[in-house]
Amino acid sequence: MQTHKLYINGEYVESTGSEYIDIINPSTEEVISRTPKGTEEDVNKAVEAAFNAQKEWELTPAIKRGEAVREMGDKIAEKRDTFIQLLQEEQGKAYELASGEVDLAIDYFRYMSEWARRIEGEIVPSDRPNENIMVYKKPIGVVAGIVPWNFPIFILARKVATSLVTGCSIVLKPSQQTPNTAAEFTKIIDGMDLPKGIYNYITGTGGTLGNAMATHEKVHMISMTGSVGAGTKVMEAAAQNITKVNLELGGKAPAIVTANADLDVAVKSVTQSRLINNGQACTNAERVYVHESIAEEFINRLQKSFEGKKVGNPLQDKNADVGPLISEDRIQEVEKMVESAVNEGARIVTGGKRGDQESGFFYEPTILADVTHDMTVIQEEIFGPVIPVSTFSTIDEAIEKGNDTDYGLSSSVYTEDLSEAMRIVNELKFGETYVNRENMEAVQGYHQGLRKSGIGGADGKHGLEDFLVTQVVYMDYNSKKK
Repeated sequence: MQTHKLYINGEYVESTGSEYIDIINPSTEEVISRTPKGTEEDVNKAVEAAFNAQKEWELTPAIKRGEAVREMGDKIAEKRDTFIQLLQEEQGKAYELASGEVDLAIDYFRYMSEWARRIEGEIVPSDRPNENIMVYKKPIGVVAGIVPWNFPIFILARKVATSLVTGCSIVLKPSQQTPNTAAEFTKIIDGMDLPKGIYNYITGTGGTLGNAMATHEKVHMISMTGSVGAGTKVMEAAAQNITKVNLELGGKAPAIVTANADLDVAVKSVTQSRLINNGQACTNAERVYVHESIAEEFINRLQKSFEGKKVGNPLQDKNADVGPLISEDRIQEVEKMVESAVNEGARIVTGGKRGDQESGFFYEPTILADVTHDMTVIQEEIFGPVIPVSTFSTIDEAIEKGNDTDYGLSSSVYTEDLSEAMRIVNELKFGETYVNRENMEAVQGYHQGLRKSGIGGADGKHGLEDFLVTQVVYMDYNSKKK
């Protein structure tokens, strides 16, 4: 069993604390590694190292930064199988998704590396003679990157690649539940010829490390992916120094299936969008609104689709479609949500209980019907393989119900009527809307939430800009002015 260390200023170091956190395989409930329970002093050391290194890294030619970021992606590719196995072991990902996540992380590093020479400013006209107004884009500085447990290597890529290519340094904190992929990535960093301190890796609890990072005066941006509760605490802490926050938080994505939908497409896509990552993704379809005229047929087809998915330990069964939830606490929360729905009048179509595996945190793919819009299962994030299905009679009703949420990250629409699709897209209030396809973003797009789903975004040129600040220079070049 491996015991991790911290990585600060280009060196592996022991934590200043003496406690460790056990990392659990959610498929077997076995302890697979240990990681230091870092302290505020560890944070201070890491931030100081990042702050000192950032000055040199910012002045490094952009092409060199891009080459370094590209190399990181290439080295992940060389260890692709290792990262896939680590994801399956520490997070319980199905093989297809684990391999897809690793490939997406590789692609992200390579994609972001290409932006090194595309960070551009402007020259704008001045109102004065003999003067130029120049708009520079510069790195924001030290980034505190807080990574969640559900996509630990891809979201690491989002934070590390974007930070480093823009000239920022980073202090990375993986989830205390899934640090093994980040620890493996840190080995890649350690083997590269990079300035010490531009990348630092610390582990521990969010309450201690997250607060220390968010309140540190030498941290210039906190980029966090996680729950609304955790994001709220980070934002409150960051307010002390007016530190910029980039937050991707929870979601409650509606899927609207109209009477004009291709049901084959809708059923396949909703199944993927609900069960991907065992139902543990912020962009997962979390509630379905289906037109009353096709509701019975849609539910029957969705039932067959859900029941056709194989539940199992992805390390033992490469064909398993659905793995475990991340922890016992998570599965208990899902159980409570389903029980509450039934008590409020919902009907279990399929699933509704734990899997029959001897160990692990498995929950069966579950469909709930006869669900009304006011039920808890419609209003609150489930974060598990459970989909509530409700009906609507008019498009106005579907749009109103879809928008009636505190969240605003992802949404989807299923219809073959272009006019209907455009109307719904234009009236939905979400950062992302998928039409006739599963919920999954692209690296060149823009991943952003509204309302309680977050502030700022990731991916593409718009995500890159969050890591930059603007400096305007007014240059008077009339040296002989009287």
